[in-house]
Amino acid sequence: MMSARPEVSAVRGADEARGNPGGPGRPGHVPFSVVPNANEDNPRALSQAQDRAVSELLRVSPVADDLARRFQEAGFSLALVGGSVRDALLGRLGNDLDFTTDARPEDVLKIVRPWADAVWEVGIAFGTVGCQKDAHVDGAEQRFQVEVTTYRSEAYDRTSRKPEVSYGDSIEQDLVRRDFTVNAMAVALPEKTFIDPHGGLGDLAERVLRTPGTPEESFSDDPLRMMRAARFAAQLDFEVAPEVVAAMKAMAERIEIVSAERVRDELNKLILSAYPAKGLALLVDTGLADHVLPELPALRLERDEHHRHKDVYDHTLIVLEQAMALETEGPDLTLRLAALLHDIGKPKTRRFESDGRVSFHHHEVVGAKMTKKRMTALKYSNELIKDVSRLVELHLRFHGYGEGEWTDSAVRRYVRDAGPLLTRLHKLTRSDCTTRNKRKANTLSRAYDGLEERIARLQEQEELDSIRPDLDGNEIMEVLSVRPGPAVGQAYKFLLELRLENGPMERDAAVAALKEWWAAQEQ
Repeated sequence: MMSARPEVSAVRGADEARGNPGGPGRPGHVPFSVVPNANEDNPRALSQAQDRAVSELLRVSPVADDLARRFQEAGFSLALVGGSVRDALLGRLGNDLDFTTDARPEDVLKIVRPWADAVWEVGIAFGTVGCQKDAHVDGAEQRFQVEVTTYRSEAYDRTSRKPEVSYGDSIEQDLVRRDFTVNAMAVALPEKTFIDPHGGLGDLAERVLRTPGTPEESFSDDPLRMMRAARFAAQLDFEVAPEVVAAMKAMAERIEIVSAERVRDELNKLILSAYPAKGLALLVDTGLADHVLPELPALRLERDEHHRHKDVYDHTLIVLEQAMALETEGPDLTLRLAALLHDIGKPKTRRFESDGRVSFHHHEVVGAKMTKKRMTALKYSNELIKDVSRLVELHLRFHGYGEGEWTDSAVRRYVRDAGPLLTRLHKLTRSDCTTRNKRKANTLSRAYDGLEERIARLQEQEELDSIRPDLDGNEIMEVLSVRPGPAVGQAYKFLLELRLENGPMERDAAVAALKEWWAAQEQ
């Protein structure tokens, strides 16, 4: 796991890297093994940072060097680039490897097809060839996902949602068009020459996000980079340079030219990151959220003069972080989206009552509709929209349980309405308690403990996860002597309500109840 403040190496000092980079070969190119640390007074940190980066690269060498030699034999260059180099320096390089090359896509395909176990051309229109390679690494078979992209430059036509792609002939051309300096580093293979013309390693040491050129030029080329700034801040816990933040504020409206699908994918990466509240706050503070998720800044309600209600925006970010703390199987997009959107109905439902209180009656119902509308606009899947909207709608259902004993019927309905989302609903409901009043928080926690115990007890007794009537459709038709039609559906619904109200029934009792109900319908 990455530490909160990982130490990294830096190229001969950030000033040299920015102003007059040197080293053997070309400017900004140095042998990777001789890159010194930014903190020369800390030789142990220097050694650890170098060991970490070299170790990461050596681990993937069986794949990376093998591929690089094939490119060399074909007369082309290959370099590990971008996020892969950044992550190697941070000691967190995985098995997803990004490369850049002077070979055109058709030449890349000729090289990788005999080498890879699978090849796909989904991104070939943008100069990217993807492939999969299984290799024996560290004593075990491992699967690597590889992307090879031709040197390129991208620019947006202000009337188009899609980038125009043109290919370049040098790695320097390629790196200058990358989003941030920490992603504008490369390691030429197989000789492992470090290439850092924009001082990315110095920025990595300082934990700051800057652009290779001016941020205005970078964001004009691809406005989605403004959202990437927030995403990387959230993923890496980095700060964004003041000039970059200023450009984000000035150019926020330009994000509207980006397709909803690209915005959604970037938002997902941010929400699933280690520090999503940090990235979301940057989206709100720069005005980007006004264009991609306006419901979030709308939560910054003006408080009434007596401060009688919470700041809903701050509360929402706390709920998100508390929900994350309850995740047991890694980041859960459904839960995190529900936590982020659970109170978006409050601005529309806020009322100032005569006694000075502030109310938000039915904000969960309004919020569920707003959630569906926003997620639909962002092109989320129907299944995810349905699940998140349902959690938003149900997140207040528990309140009141601690004030009065729920009947078994109410518990059954709670489980039935949550369905497969019950575990997530438990987590969302617990996360929604952000009161600083420890006594109140403990009372709510104990109450929910009690509800979960009730649910577990009833589940064991009654198989609550699969609640259904005591008679199925065929039995209903047999008892009532009717054919398939609306009457069977109505009878099924009646028996389901009876099951929820009273629990399991013996068959004879269910048949008698059904006949009595049917007789009443015929009158």
